[in-house]
Amino acid sequence: MALIVQKYGGTSVGDVERIQNVARRVKATADEGNQVVVVVSAMSGETNRLIDLAHQISESPELREYDVLVSTGEQVTIALLSMALNKLGCPARSYTGAQVHILTDSSHTKARILDIDDQPVRTDLESGRVVVVAGFQGKDENGNITTLGRGGSDTTAVAMAAALKADECQIYTDVDGVYTTDPRVVSTAKRLERITFEEMLEMASLGSKVLQIRSVEFAGKYNVPLRVLSSFEDGPGTLITYEDDQMEQPVISGIAFNRDEAKLTILGVPDQPGVAYKILGPIGEANVEVDMIIQNVAADSTTDFTFTVHRNDFEKAKTILQNVANELGAREVTGDTSIVKISLVGVGMRSHAGVASNMFQALARESINIQMISTSEIKISVVVDEKYLELGVRALHTAFNLDQAPAA
Repeated sequence: MALIVQKYGGTSVGDVERIQNVARRVKATADEGNQVVVVVSAMSGETNRLIDLAHQISESPELREYDVLVSTGEQVTIALLSMALNKLGCPARSYTGAQVHILTDSSHTKARILDIDDQPVRTDLESGRVVVVAGFQGKDENGNITTLGRGGSDTTAVAMAAALKADECQIYTDVDGVYTTDPRVVSTAKRLERITFEEMLEMASLGSKVLQIRSVEFAGKYNVPLRVLSSFEDGPGTLITYEDDQMEQPVISGIAFNRDEAKLTILGVPDQPGVAYKILGPIGEANVEVDMIIQNVAADSTTDFTFTVHRNDFEKAKTILQNVANELGAREVTGDTSIVKISLVGVGMRSHAGVASNMFQALARESINIQMISTSEIKISVVVDEKYLELGVRALHTAFNLDQAPAA
């Protein structure tokens, strides 16, 4: 007997028919002799509807009441799924985050899990019930309802799996696993049989939308094996786990990309100690995240400083940078919102030389100019003009033989 935690997102429980389909899938898992905990999101579109209602009342609703409102979507889903399971003859009981004692801090709309009392769930599991838990929510030490922010249901599922020491946490989505890149961009993209936590973290941070970063971090911290599966078709999915020293890792596991990049450059800054802080300090104080950074020192003792931000923060960051330029006596500020970031990810880079040169050569063959470069132990990222995004991804996918990657 295994203890399995399954998570179903909003698309998977989007209507009554889909909830009934999930119930059949859960029952099949239980019928195999497994103990099953199911974590569900609100039905697709429901959370957005609730948020819209809140904003019809107030542009800045009080956050405690906001959490009380948006947490109700999951309460509907857990009740309906439990009803569907019971109708199939599969005993089930639903729990809100507060009822299962998911204790969080008091940061409404973005709370973090502190502790889970797993005893009520274990009692139900031992009596043969399926336990259905509302994702995305918990309660603080004062009993206030809290929500976990974006990707919160994934985080709930992994946290439940960690608390229960589950054999596997299965994340059911509208895709059947993690691919070498987005199949909508590269038709020959292959589903990966397995990927490491490190690689998945990089992929998630670089634009892959399959899993939220927080849930992958949580799973890696507590060594919870994750598996990404499709709600709509059977298959083995993709296992996310620790690196297996006995297996030969591919040089590159996947290619991620991010369309939401923007670039800012401040030219002709006096080159003196502390200049980087004087430029980026005000940007950070404005809660603008900086990604890639390049600094070039010129012969006239000035420096040019370039960095990237999320495209939504471009105008705010540009205004701040213009004020900094005036204070420092810089020559000018320029910006570009028509850029993208393409990244190679793979733990195999640790033991293979020449990955960067092969990447640059593949892009050069397609006459794609590289504007910025950033590297880590298992990642190489480049910034290019956005019109070359799909061409660049396809070229790299072929260059690193991902077109021929064996399907799991």
